[in-house]
Amino acid sequence: MSVYVQSLLLHATLTGVIFPVMTKHVCHVSHVRPYSPKLTSYKYQTRTVTKAIENCTVRNMEERVIVDAEQLRSQFLQVLRSRRSAEVRLRWEKAEPVLKPLYQEASPPTFSEAMESCPKADIENLKDQLKEENLYLFTEEGEQGRLPLLILSIKEINVQRRPAVVFLHSTHKCKEWLRPLLEAYASRGYVAIGVDSRYHGERASSLTTYRDALVSSWKKGDTMPFIFDTVWDLIKLADYLTQREDIDPARIGITGESLGGMHAWFGAFADPRYTVAAPIIGVQGFRWAIENDKWQARVESVKAVFEEARIDLGKSQIDKELVEKVWNRIAPGLASDFDSPYSIPAIAPRPLLILNGAEDPRCPLDGLVIPKEWASKAYGEAHHADNFKLIAEPGIGHQMTPLMVKEASDWFDSYFKK
Repeated sequence: MSVYVQSLLLHATLTGVIFPVMTKHVCHVSHVRPYSPKLTSYKYQTRTVTKAIENCTVRNMEERVIVDAEQLRSQFLQVLRSRRSAEVRLRWEKAEPVLKPLYQEASPPTFSEAMESCPKADIENLKDQLKEENLYLFTEEGEQGRLPLLILSIKEINVQRRPAVVFLHSTHKCKEWLRPLLEAYASRGYVAIGVDSRYHGERASSLTTYRDALVSSWKKGDTMPFIFDTVWDLIKLADYLTQREDIDPARIGITGESLGGMHAWFGAFADPRYTVAAPIIGVQGFRWAIENDKWQARVESVKAVFEEARIDLGKSQIDKELVEKVWNRIAPGLASDFDSPYSIPAIAPRPLLILNGAEDPRCPLDGLVIPKEWASKAYGEAHHADNFKLIAEPGIGHQMTPLMVKEASDWFDSYFKK
């Protein structure tokens, strides 16, 4: 039985097998086994595996707790379900192109050298050869359950199954920002999918939507806007992509930048149908950062929620105790059970390329020593040592570079274009 078939069977066990019924403009998906979501709050239990990273070094790596990847993935899916609104039958409908994308930044960006550098096929009048699809995919009830998609591919007369890559944007940006990457990959024969993450792009209504969602999550504990809610969407997206006639369900990749890199990391961990992954400036050790007092740069990127927690907890300043409380509240298990030392090895043996800057304060390289060693061991034991690689570009901080874009592009080509 192939790895892909095994992953489908696992997904069917955890989430229910799905089959599409197409109409002209809307796709409705019926579940073979209905799922009744549990809306109770999730409070994770401290287990032996949670404490493993606190005292672990590379020297005692052989004594670490062995993590069962399937069990860990199942537990993570339980966490994702715990704060869902009622599930709905997966369906999609056509949308209109976004003419004025919303960037939640004081000075909206206009150009990315790194993305523009992505390798393209030499196609005359490329833009005229592109097929563009704008869709809404419905992943659960509620306003945030509508997932906007921008899909680019090369026009063709006869539909053939092609590899696909899902792209996730960084904080405060949107799927339209990803267009240079989408066009480049489409030119090389991919179906390229851009996604608006939760509370971003079309899922935002103001310049503070994402910030407000984080604060609300701390206050109410009913959503998980930092990483996890978007990962739920990525699982539902995989449901949709594997049913398309123009996509090879065994060749679906995932990548992203910064916040999108974290989404790609956890999306690949949560769903084996993402068969190749290349997260960019997103993989880090959350527990390591707390224990080694290196959490400041990451906290600064979403500071409003930590300031709100500081006030609520009556603290004069943000400290590591407060940081841990916030992570536990808005993303349960992020700095413990599902942190990189456990979730990164759980991606094995699927190809995984981690691209970071060697001087990145948000993703400190020292915090990846243990995840890298444990992942290398997992891939080695699976007899796929070449399927795992970590590249730390010298002299680079929290920045996606042309080198990273090229390495990710080559990584997908090496596995999807054999």
